[in-house]
Amino acid sequence: MAFNDILVHIGNSDHCGAVLDLAIGLARQHQAHLTGLYVITHRHYSSQLESAHGRAAEAEAVFRAKTAEAGLSAHWLCVDWPVVGEKASKVVNLHAFCKDMVVVGQTEIPSRHSEVEPDLPETVILGSGCPVLVVPYAGAFQAVGERVMVAWKTGRESARAVKDAMPFLRTAREARILALGPASAGEGADRVVDHLARHGIAAERELFSVEEIPVGDVLLNQAWEERCDLLVLGGYTRTSRGTVLGPTARHILKHMTVPVLMSH
Repeated sequence: MAFNDILVHIGNSDHCGAVLDLAIGLARQHQAHLTGLYVITHRHYSSQLESAHGRAAEAEAVFRAKTAEAGLSAHWLCVDWPVVGEKASKVVNLHAFCKDMVVVGQTEIPSRHSEVEPDLPETVILGSGCPVLVVPYAGAFQAVGERVMVAWKTGRESARAVKDAMPFLRTAREARILALGPASAGEGADRVVDHLARHGIAAERELFSVEEIPVGDVLLNQAWEERCDLLVLGGYTRTSRGTVLGPTARHILKHMTVPVLMSH
């Protein structure tokens, strides 16, 4: 798998410029085509269609200028979704089905902008069918994937995340597999290290026993201490209500300090 076709969701929040800049950097790094998607939705109450199209035009101008300057193969797409009450995430997912990766911004709570629903990252992770890179709303990230940390818990979720992160792992200067739990978790991580070695990827394994400290805090603290610029993890769990985002993934989406690649 390669990231040849990337979709970036562009909204009107304060940090969308940083999201776009990172997506452009990724497209250049992977020599990928970049599609910028702006979604206009309609609430049940009175529409502000004229101002929405005005903001979309401003976003389009920035997208076209920046992608042209970067020399990218790029396409702009503004979707005015006609169904009243529909969420923007549904439109993002429809366009993500034929993409290699989606880039979205972390939701800032509270936010002054109400056009995009707060759970857009979560809904896209669960419904897009491809890996989703979530960019923190605090900070600027010009590059991602030089120092990669993979959160490993033996099971389908982590296995899927490792496979989806392969384009990053192949080019990373440093890759770490962080196993959380008892000694048996370390054995599973050792197998991941062996698997990556067969792909020419040198990775180190670390084992952490988490009993009192929440897993999400351990991951974020380690990513910060190791100066990682990308955290990779599986983003869901199965419950009696169906497939939902797990508590660790929810915690990280709320408190993230580095870009996170999540898979379903």
